[in-house]
Amino acid sequence: MLSKALLRVGASAARHPWRVIAAWLIAATLAVLAAIAFGGRTADSMTAPGLDSQRAAELIERAGTGQEGMTAQVVVTPLDGGATFFDHGSARTALTRLQSEVERMPHVLGTSDPAGALDAGGDTAVRGGLVSADGRIAVVRVQYPDQSRLSAEDLDALVDLGDRLRAELPLRIEMGGSLFYAFSDPGGGVSELIGLLAAAAILFLAFGSLVAAALPIGMAVFGLTVGVATMTVLAGVTDVPTFAPVLGSMVGLGVGIDYALFVLARHREYLARGLDPHEAAGRAVATAGRPVVFAGGTVVVSILGLAVANVPFMTVGGVAVSIVVLIMVLASVTLLPAFLGAAGLRLARAGRIGRALRTRKPARLARRRDTAAGAAPAAGWRRWIGHVSRHPVPYAVGAAGLLLTATLPVLGLRVGLPDDGSLPHSRTERRAYDLVAEGFGPGTNGPLVIAADPAGDPGVLDRLVGAVAADPGIASVAPTHIDRATGIATLVVFPTTSPQDKATADTVARLRTEVLPTAIGQGPARAHVGGAAASLSDVGQRTSQRLPVLVATVLAMSFLLLMLVFRSILVPLKAVLLNLLSIGAAYGIMVAVFQWGWGAALIGLEATVPIVSFIPMFLFAILFGLSMDYEVFLLSRVREEYLRTGDNGTAIVEGVSGTARIITSAALIMVAVFLSFAVADDPSTKMFGLGLATAIFIDATVVRMVLVPATMTLLGRTNWWLPRWLDRMLPRGPVGIDDTDGTDGTDAESTGEAPRPRLVDR
Repeated sequence: MLSKALLRVGASAARHPWRVIAAWLIAATLAVLAAIAFGGRTADSMTAPGLDSQRAAELIERAGTGQEGMTAQVVVTPLDGGATFFDHGSARTALTRLQSEVERMPHVLGTSDPAGALDAGGDTAVRGGLVSADGRIAVVRVQYPDQSRLSAEDLDALVDLGDRLRAELPLRIEMGGSLFYAFSDPGGGVSELIGLLAAAAILFLAFGSLVAAALPIGMAVFGLTVGVATMTVLAGVTDVPTFAPVLGSMVGLGVGIDYALFVLARHREYLARGLDPHEAAGRAVATAGRPVVFAGGTVVVSILGLAVANVPFMTVGGVAVSIVVLIMVLASVTLLPAFLGAAGLRLARAGRIGRALRTRKPARLARRRDTAAGAAPAAGWRRWIGHVSRHPVPYAVGAAGLLLTATLPVLGLRVGLPDDGSLPHSRTERRAYDLVAEGFGPGTNGPLVIAADPAGDPGVLDRLVGAVAADPGIASVAPTHIDRATGIATLVVFPTTSPQDKATADTVARLRTEVLPTAIGQGPARAHVGGAAASLSDVGQRTSQRLPVLVATVLAMSFLLLMLVFRSILVPLKAVLLNLLSIGAAYGIMVAVFQWGWGAALIGLEATVPIVSFIPMFLFAILFGLSMDYEVFLLSRVREEYLRTGDNGTAIVEGVSGTARIITSAALIMVAVFLSFAVADDPSTKMFGLGLATAIFIDATVVRMVLVPATMTLLGRTNWWLPRWLDRMLPRGPVGIDDTDGTDGTDAESTGEAPRPRLVDR
């Protein structure tokens, strides 16, 4: 059985701690060395098979125009605030020098020439999008090869050049583009440090011991090092999205510290009962480790369910995050008991536990056991859960109504692409975005690329350009580029609205369904709309279409797993419904903050933005898995009490109150870790951080401490109802919690009374 295997693993690791710690040190070293030798950089490929933007990208690649590579833009304006223009004098000379020096940089394939555009005439310059109509703002567009041939050094070289030229030229110089998106430091290290410090403070308050607080942190750091290094190696084999390391750090730190906290709490309980530290560690892994393995498996299964979206970058991102979670589960049942064995009795010396153990007076220890183990602080929780259980109807209705109200903003959910305009003004990308929007219009920051294959029709391109230029959503069309070898044409068009504006998505849809088909007619020619804005819009539509499939898949799998674990129908049904409520409320709060701007300043958001298209699906997969963590930990203890007493009311009060302090501490740690990422500059990171923190907070408070005891009280003994025929059909594998194996403290040896028979209602 699973509990017996975990007992052996935990006890062995505690008896030989330095061997296990050395093995993890070697594993971490090898993982880091492998990442250095074979790892790759993260890369965003916001496409998916069958999307129109993907077909456009394939045509562009065939044409070899270079537009499939990385780009940057250098946006300049005279320092004198508009008194000088670029059409003459020192400003013109400075602009020419800047363009020349950028063009000579390593790996630069070419640049636009705003000064040359001025020589061709003002109208041409404006249409080319290189110099603004008033002559005050100029853009040097820089073309690089594809990302695989570049590195962060190319970005550093461009930034250093800008810093040098700012001191030498009378120009205000700002920069942006996909080169910054790919290689700029997301600042995750600072967020991780803040999260670790907050977690350490909460752990110290929870345990009152520096040693006890340090062990979960140490285990999480070990696991995160191995996990992120493994993710880097994976990036050398396939395209790992840029958000994966940040999201992996968020989830890895959260679940790692949480899992360690649950095992550590059980370990201290066994120490308080007078067990040897090695035996206490083994039993802690066998009891608390069993829900850890199941909960971690649920998180992994939920995240891997992202594959149903058929969006490659989401699937790979899910695999990368799942690897981190699996490593944290492995560390919880091997590295953590090694730490516990190495710490010995020092974990019991905080307060009364240590004094009682050092006196070696078993009777006195037994009398103080509950207080030492932390049951005294649970008295308040016991009173609260008892109060909820005595008034289940008003609490169930009130809590459900509160969560449903918080979910209402989801009706206004709008997915899209937060652009550089949502970054803080301290970032040069934001300042460049504002200058471009001021000089050329907001749509210039999100050009669309139309790729067309005339297929031998000589007049199709003229019709295509005329029809696109006449569309009310298009501000201008750049000169057409035709590849002589393939005949494929590319048109760069600039919408009248910004990339994140809903009107831009409407323009893309109109071009595809009305404008392009009308211009092409019934002939063999074909045209597709690509570019970053179009790709994100396509991915958003694909994920919105597949989200119901993901929800149904994850719900069904979670229901079946919980039914196997708890041998019940209503318990897993209630669990999935309550998890849906907490996730829906988190979605609603995200809409209120990011789309409506409620409290946006608290997380440093300077402008309202749509929800990133792929985030709702990612959040659902992760949050449902994380919510199951608390469900398993809480219901495992309730089930233990029910098997011990046979009384549903007592089991609810004792089970929920007995886990409340630990669940609350664990939730606070997760919330602190996730909120530390909510203050990052990148809006996507903010969404992940705030969404995860909000859902965990709601789940650990309103759901676990109000709705769970209220609904379980209303259901009574039917909580554990399972039809006899279904009970016979379900396998009794190692995942069930009815098998105590004498390791959970409810056996005859630890309680001094005969074990009660298992109670399963038929």
